[in-house]
Amino acid sequence: MLDELIRNLPGLMLVYSAFILAVASPGPSNLQIMATSMERGRSAGSTLALGVTAGSLTWGILAAIGVTGLIVAHPGALYAIKIVGGLYLLFLAWRSARSAMRAEMPPAKLVASGRRTFLRGYLMHITNPKAILSWTAIIALALRPDTPPVVLYAIIIGCMLISLAINQFYAVLFSTASMIAVYRRIRRKAEACLAAFFTFASFKLLTSQL
Repeated sequence: MLDELIRNLPGLMLVYSAFILAVASPGPSNLQIMATSMERGRSAGSTLALGVTAGSLTWGILAAIGVTGLIVAHPGALYAIKIVGGLYLLFLAWRSARSAMRAEMPPAKLVASGRRTFLRGYLMHITNPKAILSWTAIIALALRPDTPPVVLYAIIIGCMLISLAINQFYAVLFSTASMIAVYRRIRRKAEACLAAFFTFASFKLLTSQL
């Protein structure tokens, strides 16, 4: 088993490098983790990040067993996911716009539960068609007809740990006292920018050709 991993190490390093760039680059998921961490603290940010990681793990497993390949091969299925993802981004834009219009922070009773926060992160990632395409490409980078199963396990586990580490890092970094103080000063502007970003991302997703 160890010999097989060592023999396939160059391919694994390529996969991990590509995945790090994909997870760390700005996008709806990590921007929402940052905003949630600054607005509601480390616990909420970490919970949202766990949801995002769970969504990524779901697509990783489906890619490994070939389901994402079937989805990509059927434009209707991918189109349906794109529509759902675009509408969900519009929902996030509406939430941010509503928050931006509030003069004060929302009262504690309006703060979502941990389960809802986790599901929000999960849905954000599971309805992103680019995640499907990314995982399909990542799996294809390292797999050959003679690739042993242990390499596939290493890809899924390694990428899950990378996603967990990066997303939790964002949650911890942006929930520090200094970051929260900055957020409280610029909350309405920050939420307005998020609303604009999610609206633009939704427009691009709904009008793009996959």
